[in-house]
Amino acid sequence: VYKRQVSTQSTWDLRFEVVMAEQQEKSFQRQNNVYLNTKALLSKKTEKGERYYKTIGLGFKTPKEAINGNYIDRKCPFTSNVSIRGRIIKGICIATKMKNTIVIRRDYLHYVKKYLRFEKRHTTVPAHCAPCFNHVKVGDIVTIGQCRPLSKTVRFNVLKFEPFKIVGNVKKQFMLFQSNHHNTCLLYTSPSPRDLSTSRMPSSA
Repeated sequence: VYKRQVSTQSTWDLRFEVVMAEQQEKSFQRQNNVYLNTKALLSKKTEKGERYYKTIGLGFKTPKEAINGNYIDRKCPFTSNVSIRGRIIKGICIATKMKNTIVIRRDYLHYVKKYLRFEKRHTTVPAHCAPCFNHVKVGDIVTIGQCRPLSKTVRFNVLKFEPFKIVGNVKKQFMLFQSNHHNTCLLYTSPSPRDLSTSRMPSSA
């Protein structure tokens, strides 16, 4: 979603109008469940005409961009036949350079029996990001769900994201989350180098 500046000839009022970010493909785009020559049974009427969307369940709401938008994505869990089943995990977005695909970093602790201690580990998971989540940025907390294989490495789909501000390098952070996907609860966050430097400084008293 981006903002466009609009001016009128009479009063030259400047106001901002929210415009949906649509696709720029040159080929004709059509949803599988919408028949353009007659009324479709599976499609629902929206503000912009016939459009197919669904509720994936599991307590996740369908975004407004998926209902009122014009984008066509056959891998979107809300506007296509892709079903969510299996694992639902949380992580931090560390890369958004690919088209409609982001990379999630998931941190966890591994117990070393020899030393009776835990060590920090992490794994990266690529996930498909539908155009309704095109405003996901690096550092946001993203919830992804498992689906059928969408490409060679992608087996997850973005279901929800929460804006989160991280100071410093995202890859240097260590975060643990609860297994419950309805409530985002941060269990542990590693301190940033700036916090460590300030804590080691001697007190002026």
